[in-house]
Amino acid sequence: MFTVTANQILPATVTGSWPRPRWFDVSMWGKPLDSCLMDIRYREKLQDALAVVVSDQERAGLDILTNGDYHLDEDMAGRSWHHYPLQRWTGLEGDHMQAVDNRSAWLRYPPGTLLYEIYTGWRWPRVTGKIEHRPLDYAKLWRMAQSKGRKPVRFGTCCSQVMSLFLDIHTPLYDDLRQVIWDLAVAMNTELLALRDAGCKCIQIEEPCLHFMANTYGPDHEKVKFMLEAYNREVQGLDDVEIWIHTCWGNPNMQRVMENTSYAASMQLYMEQCRGDVWTVEMRDRNLQDLELFARFRDSKKKVCIGTVSHRNLQADRPEDVAAVLRKALEYIPAERLIASSDCGFGRQGCNREIAFYKASAIAQGANIVRQELGLPATPIPATDPALQIDVVPRA
Repeated sequence: MFTVTANQILPATVTGSWPRPRWFDVSMWGKPLDSCLMDIRYREKLQDALAVVVSDQERAGLDILTNGDYHLDEDMAGRSWHHYPLQRWTGLEGDHMQAVDNRSAWLRYPPGTLLYEIYTGWRWPRVTGKIEHRPLDYAKLWRMAQSKGRKPVRFGTCCSQVMSLFLDIHTPLYDDLRQVIWDLAVAMNTELLALRDAGCKCIQIEEPCLHFMANTYGPDHEKVKFMLEAYNREVQGLDDVEIWIHTCWGNPNMQRVMENTSYAASMQLYMEQCRGDVWTVEMRDRNLQDLELFARFRDSKKKVCIGTVSHRNLQADRPEDVAAVLRKALEYIPAERLIASSDCGFGRQGCNREIAFYKASAIAQGANIVRQELGLPATPIPATDPALQIDVVPRA
């Protein structure tokens, strides 16, 4: 069900995470949100940071905003993206190093590489009991962000499939990792229903593993079919919410984690079999690979959100470059089904706020260029208003 994009043509947004202000130097470290908000320093800094990220994105000219993932801990390479739910649900305990043999084959790198340091440096809970839902406070976190601005705030969360990649099972309750994934999906679904009930009309499910697994095993493999079923269970009952399915090829400290980054094997899965309204794909960093494959789905009802700037390249993009990407995409995707975004989030340790801001504004400005070429109204962008610049030489 389209809600925030129902009447928008070529809306501009970013994927989710945003670099923190330097003064926002506190984290939750596994504590409940309400306990953290009792600390007046955390309460003030989180509230102020949410006001800043909403303001930054509105000033950049984005049509759909995010909360910057500011509830996540500022930890190594963005571990908290996966870890936030795992710290709070039952059946998961501790922070442990993980043996290489227990780690997914996708996540094994040799010493002397950054990804080796990340994957060996991260600590993970062990599965020690029945995994069941406890509140993650997504509803309150969304309300806190949405109250800071008038444009819609999309709330994103890591999905159950990614969270399962590192878990070691230490209980006889589970003799199959698929049971773990299923219970994680049920737990997340409970949280997402509460988020919907709070009034959030746009929810982003981040990184179902279908594109990873389809490239490894093939789209018809039983493992892929199970992951598809688990994803659809995770979003069950959200028919009145606009669901975005975010996929990229990795973002721990801005690193790509796969060599084969083609969506060809998973395209039909995401476009036709996954419940959802918008599929987001990494494009700019991959030189628009697979873009032409969307011609097969020209009559699909699902919208496509393409990355028009890379989160891995620190060069601030030009609006003309974004417009060129969108023009190319329009050869295969109708304008009413096309959304402009970043490949992934900017807030996983490697980028600063100024670069994120100008990349975001380039997305909005590039979308305006193409809208005007199509005879459509442009979105006001405060960042481009000459009268609102900070360092303006006054007229004599």
